[in-house]
Amino acid sequence: MPNRHPSSPVAPSAAATAAARDLPPRVHGLLERLLGMVSSEMRRALDRMLVTMEIELEQHARMARNPALQAGHMAMLGALQRQRERFVPTYLRGLEQAVFGIRQPSTDTSPGVPTTRPEDLRLVDHSEVGEDAILDTIADRLEGRARLPLLLLGQRFGVLAGAPAFAARSLPVGPHRLAGLLTNAAEAVGLERESRTQLYRIFERQFIDDYAGLVESMNALLERENVLPGLTFVPLRRPRRRVEETTSADPAAGDTDAATRTGGFTGWLGQTVPMRERPKTEAGPDFALLRELLAARRSQASSGEPLPSEPRVSLDTGEVDAALGTLQARSSTTPAAHGVSEIRQALLAQSRLRLGQPAALSPEDNDTFDLVGLLHSGIGRELRPDSPSRMLVDRLQVPLLRVALHDHDFFLKPRHPARELLNAVAEPGARWLADDEVDPQLTTHMEQAVDHVVRHYDGDAAVFDTANRKLQQQIKRTSQKAEISERRHVEAARGREKLALAKQEAQALVDRAVGDSPAPRFLRNLLDQAWGDVLTLVLLRHGAESPEWTAHVADTSRIVAASLHGDLATPELTGRVSHALSLVGYHGAEAQAITRRLTGAPELDDDAASRTELAMKLKARSRLGSDATEPQAATLPRTPREQEFYDHLCTLPFGTWIEFPVNERGEVVRRRLAWYSPRTGHALFVNQRGQRIEDGSAPQNLDPVARLFAAGTAHVVTADRGGLVDRAWQATLSMLRGLGPGRTGTGEVR
Repeated sequence: MPNRHPSSPVAPSAAATAAARDLPPRVHGLLERLLGMVSSEMRRALDRMLVTMEIELEQHARMARNPALQAGHMAMLGALQRQRERFVPTYLRGLEQAVFGIRQPSTDTSPGVPTTRPEDLRLVDHSEVGEDAILDTIADRLEGRARLPLLLLGQRFGVLAGAPAFAARSLPVGPHRLAGLLTNAAEAVGLERESRTQLYRIFERQFIDDYAGLVESMNALLERENVLPGLTFVPLRRPRRRVEETTSADPAAGDTDAATRTGGFTGWLGQTVPMRERPKTEAGPDFALLRELLAARRSQASSGEPLPSEPRVSLDTGEVDAALGTLQARSSTTPAAHGVSEIRQALLAQSRLRLGQPAALSPEDNDTFDLVGLLHSGIGRELRPDSPSRMLVDRLQVPLLRVALHDHDFFLKPRHPARELLNAVAEPGARWLADDEVDPQLTTHMEQAVDHVVRHYDGDAAVFDTANRKLQQQIKRTSQKAEISERRHVEAARGREKLALAKQEAQALVDRAVGDSPAPRFLRNLLDQAWGDVLTLVLLRHGAESPEWTAHVADTSRIVAASLHGDLATPELTGRVSHALSLVGYHGAEAQAITRRLTGAPELDDDAASRTELAMKLKARSRLGSDATEPQAATLPRTPREQEFYDHLCTLPFGTWIEFPVNERGEVVRRRLAWYSPRTGHALFVNQRGQRIEDGSAPQNLDPVARLFAAGTAHVVTADRGGLVDRAWQATLSMLRGLGPGRTGTGEVR
């Protein structure tokens, strides 16, 4: 089957065409748009699934100790590579038939109403039951993630079909139908049951987070087209259960994806990491312990001499909050203070003017100011001096102080709304980003989010949550752009890899055919370049198991026998060689001249001048895949530690972030491992905007990456250390425990 462009539509099946012909024009148009949306998303998901499947089969084969088991994995890998180009079109044709067939009589029974006939009873194979059970489980989990949107989509599909609402099980784009189509596509390409089961698991792992968004997008499209506009669903609320019952289960429990199991922080810039993807870490100190650490650090920093003091009025927390509210209202029109110590001084000065005598904070409030100051200083060390984020973080200081005074969970819970917004605003200014990695539109939305908090916060932490949700929408759009860009680079890298491997195999075939026979340099150049391009093209188009490749392997042996050993070439061989050369860009007299020399035919103008002219033409011609990256072996043998890290890199999921050193001062840059090939070690790293890294800040091969890991200078960015605010807070805790330099009492770190 010829290759299709990733965005090209699949040829419709006869059944789908017949079904579509019977639909009203408006319904047909809406279903066509829906199908385009779903097909685009499913094509991306299926391509990613197949790549992961190939990688896992290679890893299983490499780690298998049983030769028979290893051979089985390699056989499955070979079958998948030979037939994978049929998989996606087969799947999408089945999806198209299901979508356009919504008005055709269905053979499915209604959910929950079994209609088993006596003659249908039979014993089934255990493997059949197991495979169906796996698919049902996957579909149920997908449905559980999008239950309400599926209910609304079923109502709208009922309108399109002129029938009652569709249940999730019978919905053409429902989870059960999408999962079931996997079996049809897998069987069509000849995958065995074990491979199909592995494929189902990968599909669930990679698609479960995307499905709810896809269903919501379909609902939004139909609503824009006035198909049940404004449709909502208000569920019947059950009586509230006792607290003991509702808190007995861990909300974060459940399966995690490959990125979480490896500790990878796979989100894009500023994205909120879902709770289920956050690893369980050691519990941090409570607020009382934080105060003890702060007091111990303060006593170590003091000189031991008591400071002179004067009677001061102690401000309660309500008065402090009111004074901060006044400063916050003023900061909406004037520049914000640059540190917590300045805010404290301004607050106390304002209170002295109001009370007519010196004022002081309570010990607990004073410690809160110090902790916020330490966190703010830690964040400042992680920010570039000239980034817009630095100014925005400064503007958030007063609202954050007000939050921390009333809610000490700000220090204790990474998912606190104020912490989430602070991280989303700070990360685009991180030192590990280049100046061109942040979308300018994102900066505008960050400013709007901070303005919203400064203007509206007055004790309700939901203001932070509202601002963060709006900002996360823009971050999601930015990350989608980055993902699209990354996908293009990955497709190009996989194409270059495939081309380079085909060229390598073609060269190896020519080398085997020539063997130890002495070949003139000019003739060897023709074999390596002209005929090598022919072999490469055949291998790319048809694969190593195809009859076309087998025929060209035989022709290679005949060409070598004719050109080097004087065997007589048949007219059929001459015709095939000339036609093959025309497919790679050689035409007319040039193709005929190369053919005569490759087949050993007598040359009428066989002199040095004609050979030189032809050699110059070959040298000037751009070869097939001349820009493809050639496979490279490691320049030096790896140490056991380097080999261990190399093997670990080959298990990382695509999308893992890695920190690379920039200089000897400890500065780092983060790069996303978008793709790699376990066969050759080639790697593709992109930046936060999904652009391929070409400035040398990240290697293009896993071998030097493994050496950097072994040297301790490169690291995987883990979820518990991925966020800038979390990272700054961990540094603050380390300082309070005596593991780093610091200063307390003023809110500044020295």
